[in-house]
Amino acid sequence: MRFAPPARFAVDGGNYAALPQIGNYFVGNEGGGEGSSGCYRYDPYRQFREKISNQELHRGMVLESEDSETMKQEKTPKIPVWDLPDVPKGRLPPHLELQRTRVLCTFDAPTHTENFQYSGAYASMGVDNSLRLEEFRNSFKVEVISLTEDDMEFDMIGIDAAIANAFRRILIAELPTMAIEKVLIANNTSIVQDEVLAHRLGLVPLKVDPRLFNYKSENDEPNEKNTIVFKLHVRCERGSSRVKVKSNELKWLPHGSEFILGTEKAAVDSTSKTKTYTSFNCSQDSLPEFVNNPIAPKHDDIILAKLGPGQEIELEAHAVKGMGKTHAKWSPVATAWYRMLPEIVFLQEIEDEKAEELVKKCPVRVFDIEDIGKGRKRATVARPRSCTLCRECIRGDDWDKRVALRRVKDHFIFTIESAGALPPEVLFTEAVKILEDKCERVITELS
Repeated sequence: MRFAPPARFAVDGGNYAALPQIGNYFVGNEGGGEGSSGCYRYDPYRQFREKISNQELHRGMVLESEDSETMKQEKTPKIPVWDLPDVPKGRLPPHLELQRTRVLCTFDAPTHTENFQYSGAYASMGVDNSLRLEEFRNSFKVEVISLTEDDMEFDMIGIDAAIANAFRRILIAELPTMAIEKVLIANNTSIVQDEVLAHRLGLVPLKVDPRLFNYKSENDEPNEKNTIVFKLHVRCERGSSRVKVKSNELKWLPHGSEFILGTEKAAVDSTSKTKTYTSFNCSQDSLPEFVNNPIAPKHDDIILAKLGPGQEIELEAHAVKGMGKTHAKWSPVATAWYRMLPEIVFLQEIEDEKAEELVKKCPVRVFDIEDIGKGRKRATVARPRSCTLCRECIRGDDWDKRVALRRVKDHFIFTIESAGALPPEVLFTEAVKILEDKCERVITELS
């Protein structure tokens, strides 16, 4: 519903009489003057807009006059572009060098995470970004930090993240090991189902060098060079307490399978040999590799099942060679991972109360306090490798202006946890060989 203005309504200096209305328009004379007729739109804010426009125009004229006076007072000579100092050739400015070599970690997200692979990325500054073999040889280093029977931590310096990740993937998925693949169950009266028991047996790590065995295809006969046979036979007598079946019950059968192939007993004479599920030509314990190093599970205390009174498990487990990309049971490592070296830089000196506050903020105790004399204290970075990048030290109260968190792009802290088949240092050397073979295949295909 629309309402017409009163009979005599003065707006913007114009008087609208009681005129006939068509929509938002009035037909008649604008302002009541003679000789002016037509159709006019009712605009109650016209006078207000004109007033504001006049004020803005006046303000603009004042500002323009002030700017002109300021420019007259502060005249600076114009410098041609060709007279500006040149960027030093052969090296990057500090801010670009920082972006190229470091990942900057702010309180909300990391920045400059990309790597510049293009050889001409800095060609305009006279910097050659191409990779040269001689420079790689001089800069690449491997420093072992700690080494135990199953764990290894080392630093890879001067390498790209893609190559470090290639080593990680090879360690997890492409290094072969021996693992139980087939389980022949003669009797299982425990509460553990056959398929669950077979799965648990497959995940038991075996202490045996896989390089001494061959891969077994579907058409190959199980023999002493591609198969390892274990036997497990445990019984819980009636009236006795429950029995834990552990991995130490897996007994190595160097002569091969003892289960007779088929359900019928064939007639055996003095010259015939009973057919079993394997075809060993010789005993594995007669081979020089296993004379002083018998094959067994890596750990003896892995619980496979629990038997109640009157229950029994009798089976044979056949282990073959495989890789982790086929199934995780063949992965030689419990885990293999890397992280970039943390770098913590103080943008200003942090002393006294602020130093104590910084030490309390870090949950992994990266920072420490040193005495600088006269009762004053100063914060120091004591354990930078322990930094987990939780960012607690740069949260709140402008701490990001005092502390800078960075990651070195070409310095990786690599950790290998072996599952037990091979020592971690051997696993890494084998991964290097596999990567080398891949590179040679690529070169052969391209040539």
